[in-house]
Amino acid sequence: MKGIILAGGSGTRLFPITKVLSKQLIPLYDKPMVYYPLSVLMLAGIREVLIISTPRDLQFFKELLGNGGWLGMSLDYKVQETPRGLADAFIVGADFIGNGSSALILGDNVFYGRGFAQTLGDIKNRIEEKGGGTIFGYYVKDPKAYGVVEFDKEGKAVSIEEKPAIPKSHYAVPGLYFYDHMVIDIAKNIKPSARGEIEITAVNNAYLERGTLTVETLDRGMAWLDTGTYDSLLEAANFIETVQKRQGMYVSCIEEIAYNNGWISKENLLQLAKEYKTEYGEYLRYIAENM
Repeated sequence: MKGIILAGGSGTRLFPITKVLSKQLIPLYDKPMVYYPLSVLMLAGIREVLIISTPRDLQFFKELLGNGGWLGMSLDYKVQETPRGLADAFIVGADFIGNGSSALILGDNVFYGRGFAQTLGDIKNRIEEKGGGTIFGYYVKDPKAYGVVEFDKEGKAVSIEEKPAIPKSHYAVPGLYFYDHMVIDIAKNIKPSARGEIEITAVNNAYLERGTLTVETLDRGMAWLDTGTYDSLLEAANFIETVQKRQGMYVSCIEEIAYNNGWISKENLLQLAKEYKTEYGEYLRYIAENM
């Protein structure tokens, strides 16, 4: 399975912060925002990742992350000339995906919770072995701004709507999706919506109609943080600060995940630690010497 991070868009809701820099490159507490979605793919055991961004911003992602070799990964990059909807990521990334399965995560989504790595690994293995698609459902108080999944009495998904005026449930669909090889053909055959976008909801509905869509509900112990407004950006940063200072363990530390996955050695991690004259570097040294 290969991974895609969609880090495009103009970030107008965060102007002037994002007027000259991608939202996914601005700091979220002590890390660039893109570290958080990248860490999710890494926790799933995905080592080949494509980052899709704008012509203006793509070079900055390359400078930040390089070819991924320092993490024991392979990172590739592609331009999305204009925002055409989330599902356009599978068209832009068709050559990268090839004939295999893929996972798409939005570049501004943050996930944190106990056991999430196990859940991600199980989903990856299921998709690779049995095919189909998997999305998530997360309970929110006001789901009108999200894709919303409706369940029947047995807990089976029966419909998915994009930003409905009258939601049929309180379960929003976060920006993390797993699909088999059919997703490219499905995306290519989707007609643009009224707002001119190739909607990810249309992809999910295609899998739903085929009876091959699985919905994993995230329980109350799981945090899904949106970072699309000033307030939510600050709230997410405060959450990460609180967790890290209280527990002493970092959230979405990609070097630590690469080390725990066995993708880099203790010597590699210590060498990376030397590059940071900050608490971040001290944390990497601690992990290398104690974990």
